[in-house]
Amino acid sequence: MTVRSREHDEVIDVTDRVARAVAESGVHTGLCHVYVSHTTAGVFINENADPDVRADVMASLEALVPWENHYRHAEGNAAAHIKASLIGTSQTIPVRNSRLALGRWQGIYIAEFDGPRERHFQVTVLG
Repeated sequence: MTVRSREHDEVIDVTDRVARAVAESGVHTGLCHVYVSHTTAGVFINENADPDVRADVMASLEALVPWENHYRHAEGNAAAHIKASLIGTSQTIPVRNSRLALGRWQGIYIAEFDGPRERHFQVTVLG
């Protein structure tokens, strides 16, 4: 699957797309694995009711890992690599009754740390 970020740092909700992939898989009980194949992006699960939570996550990551900080990485995007390492590149969600077994307030998000750009992520459903 593909998403396109529009901002340098951005959170993109992919919950519905992942849920559709699970429903179309035919798997009744199993696991759904979401993986983003980039070193400057990540995938995380967090609250989907209040968008301020996502903004707070990104602001906190920026405070912890500022874009300018005398990094050695010559490409100039070391902060994006560090943030992606902190967030991680995959999440695994249980599948029950052909649906994601997310908590009531949870959503699945791709985190962009070096955009804007096109990002690819994989959804694997195992039963």
